[in-house]
Amino acid sequence: MVIIPRAHDLGGFEVRRALPAKERQMVGPFIFFDEMGPGEFLGGQKGVDVRPHPHIGLSTVTYLFEGTIRHRDSLGTLADIVPGDVNWMTAGSGIVHSERTAPEVMAVPRRLAGIQSWVALPKSAEEADPAFFHHPASGQPLVTDGGLALRLVAGEGWGMKAPVATSSPLFYADATLAPGAAVPMPDQQEERAAYVVQGEVSIAGDTHPAGRMLIFKPGDKVALTAGPKGARLLLLGGAPMDGPRYVFWNFVSSSRDRIEQAKADWQAQRFAKVPDDNQEFIPLPEKVQVRAG
Repeated sequence: MVIIPRAHDLGGFEVRRALPAKERQMVGPFIFFDEMGPGEFLGGQKGVDVRPHPHIGLSTVTYLFEGTIRHRDSLGTLADIVPGDVNWMTAGSGIVHSERTAPEVMAVPRRLAGIQSWVALPKSAEEADPAFFHHPASGQPLVTDGGLALRLVAGEGWGMKAPVATSSPLFYADATLAPGAAVPMPDQQEERAAYVVQGEVSIAGDTHPAGRMLIFKPGDKVALTAGPKGARLLLLGGAPMDGPRYVFWNFVSSSRDRIEQAKADWQAQRFAKVPDDNQEFIPLPEKVQVRAG
């Protein structure tokens, strides 16, 4: 299956959403997958400026290729996200965070590109205590083999295990391939996908350009080979979720009633505040609920 992401223009900064899509809602626990940019910003231009907003029932994973984002959350976390770092925020029973451009960064011209994904939590962990973990790029498992360089962002695969703790079996990796180099997809997980960030790849004679999510059949032996200009891929997957999920705005849950409670809690300002960033927030939108399978 090939998914072509839906593109949204955020004031000259494009975001492309591959998951959820009408063809597929989840790949393993991955229920949301956005590619941001690349975008260029002038000195003094805000760039990323996401006001405080809530989450429940998921973990967010921010992974940058270029630029930096300042993360604050209701746990009191302050972390600058830079390329290659893994920032894993578990919402569980509820967390609020903001994503901004730091003033000193805003003052200079810059670029920004990366991926934000959501990992749905299993039913047993949906109401876990919220948490935030930052793992620098230098601590991520890395394998190089010929023209392949593969960094494991989260989970287990290719004989490696990443340091970030996950709530369900999964893998998530960043692979850079020289022209003609290949990377095999791990086969220990039933649901698997690859997102082509740069270049193009071929699989069994079919070529796929950048900006495509490729979803593979369970059990198939799959290898992706880079085209003449090389390629960069994000590889992801995991065990099937323990039932469908409801999604409304930033809330994910196996229970429709829990979604309704989170909506009421946000409107009544019962979520915790973000220290040093509590003067504004994103109001609850009017949207139709979507069920993810």
